[in-house]
Amino acid sequence: MPNPASNHGDLALDDIPADPPVRFAEQALLGALILEPLRIKTLGPLGPEHFSIAMHGALFTAMSALTPPATEVHARKPVWITALLDRARPHARGLTASYLHTLADACPNPSHAPAYAQMILANRARLTIRAAAERLVQAATDPTLPNLAAHVLDRADALAAVLDGLAGLFPSHPGSLPRTVLPPPPTRDTGTETDAAGEEQLLLSTAAARPAYLPEMRWLRPEDFTVPLHGILYRCMASLAYRGDPVDSVTVLWEAQHHGILASGTTAKEVLDLLATPAGSPEHWGEQILQRSLLHHAHSTGLHIHAFTDDPANTPHQLVTGSRRALADLGAVRARWQHATRPAAARQPRSQPAPASRAGPPAPRPATPAGSSRASR
Repeated sequence: MPNPASNHGDLALDDIPADPPVRFAEQALLGALILEPLRIKTLGPLGPEHFSIAMHGALFTAMSALTPPATEVHARKPVWITALLDRARPHARGLTASYLHTLADACPNPSHAPAYAQMILANRARLTIRAAAERLVQAATDPTLPNLAAHVLDRADALAAVLDGLAGLFPSHPGSLPRTVLPPPPTRDTGTETDAAGEEQLLLSTAAARPAYLPEMRWLRPEDFTVPLHGILYRCMASLAYRGDPVDSVTVLWEAQHHGILASGTTAKEVLDLLATPAGSPEHWGEQILQRSLLHHAHSTGLHIHAFTDDPANTPHQLVTGSRRALADLGAVRARWQHATRPAAARQPRSQPAPASRAGPPAPRPATPAGSSRASR
């Protein structure tokens, strides 16, 4: 027989989610501190902000602020229970003496209080990493923010700082990388594909007309393009420039056929049309393309880290290690972006000595005349 509640959009009893494991860890810890108050000195950096339930955090705040009674007094009189209720009730009005007894019954072994505290810290670490990853995703997908690239990189730095702060709290162990199945990469530039393709075409046309810029644009990669054909054509241009061969629309077309473009269904006229309308500066369009690639990588990184936090099989150490690996992949694109956007004066190559001949060792330095002295130099 169908459940009538489901016809009204209500949750059936079987649909109510079960309490997460951290809920039982919090109850066990608080129960341990009710039974043996002096155990609070063994909990390390645990604070009320680490609890998932406000009532539990308020109760832990009261436990931290009060002076535990002497052991013999605690064994004979409920002074500890009374003091906790008086201190915590203004901040947790649903707290009752009955619930304190429930907490005490929920503790299997008060001596395991440090282990319960570590479980609570691990859950808070997971939520903290998830929140930082969500902020990174939000920054990477909000086109209304000013200075998008700088804002995204600030969010990435904040996430890295969170990981650094958590790294020392949890011991390392073998198999430190998460085994979570990662989600597919997000669609590139949702809502702005036309703008992206147009800017990429302008880059190709302008670079073909002004190839002198290409040696200075090694920070741009074919994988930064949203349209695969555009990326392949850019690779053709970069290859020609690297070899010192002439670069124009016809030489790029000739190089393109060696990369299989014409065999894939694109015609020679379509390639020439893509290279026919130069405008502006290649570096300007290249920076637009690279910024779009940076935002895409930041979006993917945030989604990957969020997926790690959604997988309860990952330990805190695995979360930190896997998240750092994901940020390192973003860092490679970041380094290219910073190189591309440096002031022109900072990009001038430094003068370097002539390289030694490959035929043998470098020539010996001329000998200093016997009569010379340091002062004469």
